[in-house]
Amino acid sequence: MSKHLISAYQSLPVSFSKGDGIHLWDQDGGQYLDALCGISVTSLGHNYPAVTEAIQQQAATLLHTSNLYSIEWQQKLADLICHLSGMDKVFFGNSGAEANEAAIKLARLYGNKQDIKDPQIVVMEHSFHGRTMATLSATGNRKVQAGFEPLVSGFVRAPYNDVDSIQAIAANNKKVVAILVEPVQGEGGIVIPDPGYLSALREICDENNWLLMLDEIQTGIARSGKMFAFQHENIIPDVMTLAKALGNGVPIGACVTRGKAADVIQPGNHGSTFGGNPLACRTACAVLDSITSHNLTENAAQRSTQLVALLREGLKGNENLVEIRNLGLLIGIELKQNCQALVTDALARGLLLNVTAEKVVRLLPPLIINEAQTAEIAEKVIACINALTLTD
Repeated sequence: MSKHLISAYQSLPVSFSKGDGIHLWDQDGGQYLDALCGISVTSLGHNYPAVTEAIQQQAATLLHTSNLYSIEWQQKLADLICHLSGMDKVFFGNSGAEANEAAIKLARLYGNKQDIKDPQIVVMEHSFHGRTMATLSATGNRKVQAGFEPLVSGFVRAPYNDVDSIQAIAANNKKVVAILVEPVQGEGGIVIPDPGYLSALREICDENNWLLMLDEIQTGIARSGKMFAFQHENIIPDVMTLAKALGNGVPIGACVTRGKAADVIQPGNHGSTFGGNPLACRTACAVLDSITSHNLTENAAQRSTQLVALLREGLKGNENLVEIRNLGLLIGIELKQNCQALVTDALARGLLLNVTAEKVVRLLPPLIINEAQTAEIAEKVIACINALTLTD
């Protein structure tokens, strides 16, 4: 590793030189199954033909003009996202953190326009929304926040998957203007709420004139078995944030709005130098077109059913196993002990995965996997976990 890189990451001792489909190759020619997708980013796998073609054609045509001018591919992408989601308007940035920053600013502006001084946003314990100062402050993880005080104020914390706590906040806090919540807590350990949780939050927001803001940065773009996770409950949020898989590796974030949230931001309220540039937007259009034209949401649902069934069978009787949780191809295998060592063990077996919340093996395989590849991932994961010795 270069001595000139800031030590922000504890990178594993492997560097990849190329990728194709579900596979990656290291600099020595070793092959790996990618069951992590760069943490839910390369959901179409590596070197996906339509994405590669879009990048090549746009790179040879036009990369950047700035938002001082109309950008045709930005308009096309906004139309496509709104068509797929049932929402109204989109602001483009470069990352999930930027998308959430835009949502937080929008909520505060929404409150101030109603003469609510010190507007507040309800956020959840064990959540993750980013590492900028506002999104870090919204995050419900003390380890992420430690050392960066003073945090940004204006956030009210509640337990995840607890409707009663939200109702209590509504009854006692008249400064709240919005809820920011993940449909599934990814970094928190693939924590899936009870059926009806998002619908109940939708009702509370409607009753109190709050904005329901869903962080779909990890759950969105077909990963859950539907294009957006909120569609499992047949609701529509006021604000939704996207990133990760939207560009399949090309940086892009989106803050999607509807109804009373759609026109809150006006010229001069927010901006991004690189947000919505032609390259990123054309790439994202190719991603969404590929998912819809090849019905990859259905493939994600089918392969998740197969993978979870294989994992349950292969780990049956393992005393270390607590629970296997999933929504589509968001899969968490919770163990009784810290299992970070599984990451290097899996790497040695030619498999990429990671561990989150210390005890949860997180699998985020690409939407394009077939039956044979799914079985191969399951076999390697089972071997890793069954080789782990349970400690007291």
